[in-house]
Amino acid sequence: MSKIKVLIADDHEVVRCGLKTLLADTDIEVVAEVSTGEAAIRYALENDPDVVLMDIRMPGGDGLTSLGRIKLDKPEMPILMLSTFDNPTYIARSVALGASGYLLKGCTRDHLIKSIQTAAAGESAWTRDELRRVTGALATPRLTADIEVPLTQRESEVLRQLAYGLTNKEIAQALHISYETVKEHVQHILRKIGVSDRTQAAVWAVRKELV
Repeated sequence: MSKIKVLIADDHEVVRCGLKTLLADTDIEVVAEVSTGEAAIRYALENDPDVVLMDIRMPGGDGLTSLGRIKLDKPEMPILMLSTFDNPTYIARSVALGASGYLLKGCTRDHLIKSIQTAAAGESAWTRDELRRVTGALATPRLTADIEVPLTQRESEVLRQLAYGLTNKEIAQALHISYETVKEHVQHILRKIGVSDRTQAAVWAVRKELV
């Protein structure tokens, strides 16, 4: 039986080595390792691995941007997102951009192997719980209605940062405004686009191609 060929994209050597060790003596073969988003895109498009394991936070193009880019050219290629963070916004963007699943770096060896095998078979490796968290957002009628929402320029900037997974505190630092101001902007954004939480706002932003 031919092995499942996997590309690992992660900027930490320790993580790449750990994954290779976990996958040794299985039906999965790590055919390449890269440490940037750009290298992941290049390798995936040129070499057609069976599955890509993609870290979310990397220098040289983050994993979510790389996911979107690969899916443009190879919509069928299974890509599993890897993250240290159980971040609903990351999960929402991964779903919206067509990832096959989302793995936390603390997951078990069995879960890792099973997810790769599932993705390689062309099936979804998402858990019910993960999907439940975002399907509320994907199913919100206001999100699918193609209406123009009159966000101010500042609100658009805040929404974009929020969709990248930043906390209010991080957004305040990035935009050089106060934490209280960010909180107000976020409340206005949720009200204007008709959603109830940040995850849904992130999915809306992805759908509108703001990120």
